[in-house]
Amino acid sequence: MSEARAARFPGAKGRIPNFVGAEQAAERLRRTDAWRRARMIKANPDAPQWPVRQRALEDGKTVFMAVPRLADEHPFFLLDPEHLADPPRKASSIKGASRSARRIGVDELDPVDLVVAGCVAAGEDGARLGKGGGYSDLEFALAGEAGLIGPATVVATTVHDLQVRAPGVVPTVDHDARLDLIVTPTRTVEVPRRGRRAAGRVRWDELSDGKIAAIPLLARLRR
Repeated sequence: MSEARAARFPGAKGRIPNFVGAEQAAERLRRTDAWRRARMIKANPDAPQWPVRQRALEDGKTVFMAVPRLADEHPFFLLDPEHLADPPRKASSIKGASRSARRIGVDELDPVDLVVAGCVAAGEDGARLGKGGGYSDLEFALAGEAGLIGPATVVATTVHDLQVRAPGVVPTVDHDARLDLIVTPTRTVEVPRRGRRAAGRVRWDELSDGKIAAIPLLARLRR
């Protein structure tokens, strides 16, 4: 992406890359049936999905997103479009959310209609590759255990065309969250579902003591 000048500041290495055309991808997602039906959206807090969060608030949708690294006793921002301290563009940024959002726990959230996830790469078969920290899958698992995300919840991403890979290229394991919609600045990929998808759950055996201790919600649930 850097060589193709498709990555925006601060670059693509080591993060969910912000990309040229993020606004166009957000507009394309906005035209999908899944978007039109959604009233409650869970979105990742990364820069490339900022235009998605902005448009959700503009369209009167409630947005919740994780506090970065879930590092708070109340690890989610809840953005109510009827109660914003700033316009949707500013309110949907991480800094703006600190002014406009309420910090809440999982038990205060309502069921989600649409999940928007950030990706390093997305497979046309629905495979998703994150940056390796595991926070997106953990958010998905926590929401799944709380009954906020179920087998029918649509999972989408917005990415640059260069981030989309052919089926079978992006590695997966059985419990990975799968994508239903992959939206780029130029196209929308609808991924066929193969059977019912299980709701997420926290896999405690895969979490280190250090990671659990760093996330107050996990430390509380483990007691």
